[in-house]
Amino acid sequence: MARIAVFGANGSIGRCIATEALSRGHRVTAAVRDPARYQGLSPEVARGDVLHAEDVARIAEGHDVLVSAVGGGDGPGARRLIEPAARALVAGLRALGSAAPRLIVVGGAGSLETAPGVCVWDTPGLPADVQQMMHAHGEALAYLRTVADLYWTVLSPAADLLPGERTGSYRTDTDRLLVDAEGRSAISIPDFAVAVVDEIEQPAHIGERFTCAH
Repeated sequence: MARIAVFGANGSIGRCIATEALSRGHRVTAAVRDPARYQGLSPEVARGDVLHAEDVARIAEGHDVLVSAVGGGDGPGARRLIEPAARALVAGLRALGSAAPRLIVVGGAGSLETAPGVCVWDTPGLPADVQQMMHAHGEALAYLRTVADLYWTVLSPAADLLPGERTGSYRTDTDRLLVDAEGRSAISIPDFAVAVVDEIEQPAHIGERFTCAH
């Protein structure tokens, strides 16, 4: 059993990650800004802001893994949250020194390659607010790639991360967008959560980004 803290546990992705981890017997702390509004299943809830390194350190202490599943939506909100959150997460974990848990961050699909040197965010016609969200995740990933003193992993979803069923089946790659035989790139939120918890239980991507899709 691992002790796992999940920032963003009240969002659709964070709730699925917490639920999947609980179903496998792990102990989960839901880290949310307003515990009174928490709607998940974890009996352990902590108040904390992912943008405050002090909150990160306090909540992460004593855990084996810290998951960040926060998202700022499209547009300027993403720019104000995603990359600054990555920096706060790192600062908070560094404050714990050798006792820092492993960090797993839910990333974005925008920086995945569709061809050598071509990324999803290069797709013509993408709305400006979607572009901002994609580049915010890209900036967070670029920052984490400079971090050599912590155990971190970024998991980027397929292009479409959708509500759906848990099948327990998915494919993985590192920096390449995964598509099916019909050219679609998608994964259900429950199966994305499966991939996150699988990575917690069997680490295979320390210090790198990977992606998953059906």
